Parts: sequence; structure tokens; C-alpha cells
Amino acid sequence: MVNLVAAQKPLLHGLMKMAGIRPQTVEVEPGTVMHLWVPKETLNKHKAKAKPEAKIKPAVVLVHGFAAEGIVTWQFQVGALTKKYSVYVPDLLFFGDSTTDNADRSPTFQANCLYKALKKLGVEKCTLVGFSYGGMVAFKMAELYPDMVEATVVSGSILAMTESIREEELGRMGFKSSSELLMPNSVEGLKGLLKIAAYKKLWFPDCLHKDYLEVMFTNRKERSELLEALIVSNKNLSIPSFQQRIHLLWGENDQIFRVELAENMKEQLGERATYEGIKKAGHLVHLERPCAYNRCLKQFLASVYSVEVQK
Repeated sequence: MVNLVAAQKPLLHGLMKMAGIRPQTVEVEPGTVMHLWVPKETLNKHKAKAKPEAKIKPAVVLVHGFAAEGIVTWQFQVGALTKKYSVYVPDLLFFGDSTTDNADRSPTFQANCLYKALKKLGVEKCTLVGFSYGGMVAFKMAELYPDMVEATVVSGSILAMTESIREEELGRMGFKSSSELLMPNSVEGLKGLLKIAAYKKLWFPDCLHKDYLEVMFTNRKERSELLEALIVSNKNLSIPSFQQRIHLLWGENDQIFRVELAENMKEQLGERATYEGIKKAGHLVHLERPCAYNRCLKQFLASVYSVEVQK
């Protein structure tokens, strides 16, 4: 029987190519490869000389969350950004076709690998846009590589998953572990995740839930290890002093990382951090209200790069 989610992949790939990005695999180091969707100009730059009038566009890197790979997460943002920006959409390790034989599962290792992959693709400066798990990777990369990361946009994420935050938030939602919430292994489990993640009730037939579980929740052992590696002792938590502007772009009805966490984080980050909420949107704000999300994102990017806001 045809897996409907898998069957839609060629269509999504076609839409990404129409938007001007192409798939590319980069060997970060021996045993570690990262798959990314990159601007076609990046792949062509060594094949043909650029036109004299060609203008270099600022690089924007979209970093996905835990329940889907890159272009599935950011399918409504790519086309909205490629006119003004060079858009890169990586698959983090153990998502999509990105793999490693390294035992390190920390967000620091993910950030290091993403940095190396972008450097090999010729990216010198960029703005990171991170969602959920990808937001934690984006924060870490901004901390470690301020010379590359010019600004950071984060949605539905936190600086670090402390023991206290994990216990409080999971207890409030009625889950015993992060894996139980983010790595469902049944149709009912996936329905529970979507119910918490979305503002509006989403209905899909059970067969589509089953197909999604089969296609998107691979590498379960390694991904469970990624979740465990996120946990930081309350005693070891320190707030980095970021040099970049950080914009917290939130669904006001986020039930996984509530608005209160975002507001507290803004205070912790200081004057270089800003907060913006989008009404009638939950954790999946970029998918539930893509037009509003894209408008806010483009306005922030325009302020960073002093380009005209797209209409």
C-alpha cells in the first residue's frame, strides 16, 4: 500500500526546486555527513562565472525541530524568502539523510557540524532561524560562532532544557519523558502531540498518522539520545552573553514552551533580545499562521540587512 506521506515528497521537492534551492550532501568530517537544501547559485558558482551585476544575497539558515526534517518544517517559509535571501535548509544529524558515527549527541555537536557544513558551502555570514529543538541548536551556534551568526530568530524554544523546566513542563502536559511527547510510536501518541502543538484542532485520517510515523520518526534510538543530551543540570546553567540580535517569534498559544518562558528568556538575554507574539497560533506557529509568521520574519530580516520589506 502506498505511503501517502512518502508519496508527497517528490511534490515537495519540486516546490523547493521551483523556489530555487537544491539538495546537497556535505561530508562534515569522516563518518559524518549533513544533508542540506541550498541555493542553486551555491552549487553553480564553481561551474560558471557569476554575472558581473549579480548581487550577493544575505544567507538565512532555517533549522528544523524534532518532529520533521528541514523542508517539511519550513515548507511555507522557503518560497517567501528566496527572492531576497540565500536560503539554506539543513537536516540535523539523524534527520533526513544526515548521519554520523560519532557518539556525541549534544546540541553543541549539532551546532559544530552545521557550522562546518555551511563553511564548506562558502557561507561566511548568516542569520539563523530555529524552531523548537532547532532553536536550541541555533542558540548554541550563535554562542560558539559569533563571527558567522549575525542574528538569530527563535520560535518555540529555550536556551537550555534544565532539569526543572523538563519536569515542570512535562508534568503540566501529562507526559513522563521528552521521548513520550516528541517520539510517539502510535497513532494516539501522534494525535496527542498534534493536539498540544497546534492551536486549532487538526483532523487527519488514522492512515495518514500511520504513514507520518513511518516516514518521519526514523532513527528512534539516536533521536532519543539527542533528547537526553539536551538535559542540563540546574546548577550548570549559565546564560551566554550573545553579541547578536535575538528575536523571539512566538505563537501566543504555545502549550509546549509557553509565552511566559519566552518573556523570561527575553529578560535574561538583555537589551539585544526582542519578543513578538502571533495571536491564534500554538507551537507550530510557522505552519498554522505562515503568512503572519513570514511577515514578522521578513520585517526582522529587513531590519538586520537594511533591505526593503517584501510586500
